[in-house]
Amino acid sequence: MIDLYTWTTPNGRKISIFLEELGIDYEVHPVNLREDEQKTPEFLKIGPNNKIPVIVDRETGLSLMESGAILWYLAGKYGRFLPTDTKARMTVLQWLMWQMGGLGPMAGQAHHYVHHNPGKYEYPETKLSNEVNRLYGVLDRRLEGRDYICDEYTIADVACWPWVSRYEWHGVDLSRYPNVRNWYRRILQREAVRTGYHIPHFVNEIPQG
Repeated sequence: MIDLYTWTTPNGRKISIFLEELGIDYEVHPVNLREDEQKTPEFLKIGPNNKIPVIVDRETGLSLMESGAILWYLAGKYGRFLPTDTKARMTVLQWLMWQMGGLGPMAGQAHHYVHHNPGKYEYPETKLSNEVNRLYGVLDRRLEGRDYICDEYTIADVACWPWVSRYEWHGVDLSRYPNVRNWYRRILQREAVRTGYHIPHFVNEIPQG
């Protein structure tokens, strides 16, 4: 059994979607970021960086933070969505790291300046808009002739998709990136994705791309 401590953010949705994909038993513990529940002493015992998501594996007692590390751990434990062949495995992990180091941080900053405070801070808004569009372009080129980021559906797709699901917050027109748009819609057809998106609770209808 996995305990999932999460909220309705792209990083949180990565793990709820993946747990749904794995089809294993897990218990959801909402951590309300608006009420600073991620800063409580109880949460800090398992998530010392006071950010969601965090999991606790009841079988081993392991508590784990950082969504990329959690995906890697769960994929390894259950032997799914991460190839065993070294070359294929490292290609997947390369794109997981790309999301963790690029798409996620840049898109997250864009949420603040492009979505929540448009027109207030010209320099960061322009800089982040340009960088987010560059990253969408990188992903679009990668998806040329591919159904998924790698040779099959993997944790790389699970990591990237929830961030792309906020394309409207990024001010991105997906029609400019047809390969990303097709990939986004393809993954949206997965039942686990549609279910995991709404954990721990419904916020909005899923953007259809």
